Amino acid sequence: MTKKQENKTKRKRSWIKADDISGYLFISVAMIIFAAFTVYPVFSAIRTSFVEYKPFGSEFVGFENYIETFTNALFYKSVKNTIVYTVVVVPLSLVIAFSIAVMVMAFRKRTQSIFKAIYYLPGIASGVALSVVWLWLYDSSPSGLFNRILSFFGLSTQNWLNSSKTSMLSLIIMALASSQGSSIIIYVAALLGIDNSTFEAAELDGASFMQKIRYIVIPLVKPSTLFLFVTGIIGSFQVFMNAYMMTGGGPDNNTTMIGLLIFNNAFVYSKYGLACAQAIVLAIIIAAISFVQFKLMGVDVEY
Repeated sequence: MTKKQENKTKRKRSWIKADDISGYLFISVAMIIFAAFTVYPVFSAIRTSFVEYKPFGSEFVGFENYIETFTNALFYKSVKNTIVYTVVVVPLSLVIAFSIAVMVMAFRKRTQSIFKAIYYLPGIASGVALSVVWLWLYDSSPSGLFNRILSFFGLSTQNWLNSSKTSMLSLIIMALASSQGSSIIIYVAALLGIDNSTFEAAELDGASFMQKIRYIVIPLVKPSTLFLFVTGIIGSFQVFMNAYMMTGGGPDNNTTMIGLLIFNNAFVYSKYGLACAQAIVLAIIIAAISFVQFKLMGVDVEY
């Protein structure tokens, strides 16, 4: 190798090294933010779950916070409430979002955009603002909108948020009515990705509308369904704002979710160690459910 070639090789190596450094510098800001606001809080929560937190020096208590978690009746009640909420909200949300997306596809692109914007508007609104609107809708007085509708049909009015019979139902209705925007947009994008020739071939074979939905659309949007199913369960297990703003967990803790229980233990009762232990248990539950979902539903999914 000549001297000239050696110099070229050295320059090339130095340029590669410089490119690598530049790349790391570009992602360093994101990595620092991720480490500071995600990685560190996770490890800090794990450490705090083994102590009894005090402002001036914490005391190591081992697994006492975890023992208290698993021997606390309210924890199991909050888990039960969260599971009931999730089992009802997530599947119905997928059905509603998919049905609306299919109906939206019948319109022209400009009209599709209008409908997508309308359905997505609640998603960009503040959770507090939405809760205030729903508090007005669920007003227990005869002047409340839902009670007016019941009175119009001759039915008795309801104390929607303060009755153990209707409080959970009220939160479920609120979730189903105001959180479908992003799911609809994802389903519409998935539907637009299906080749029209597939539908044309099905029409030539005499397939009906429902047969095309069942045998073409549903299998081809399965990756989107899996994504929405997993993220929907994760979001439902972490639900907090609705219960906090609408019912405060009442009546008689019938709407106390795990997220609200963790918040109360940390910021109302100042039991930070217990709250962190419950948060770790919640993270493990969500991870286990997500793993099972991918194992059961992700086998025949092609991305």
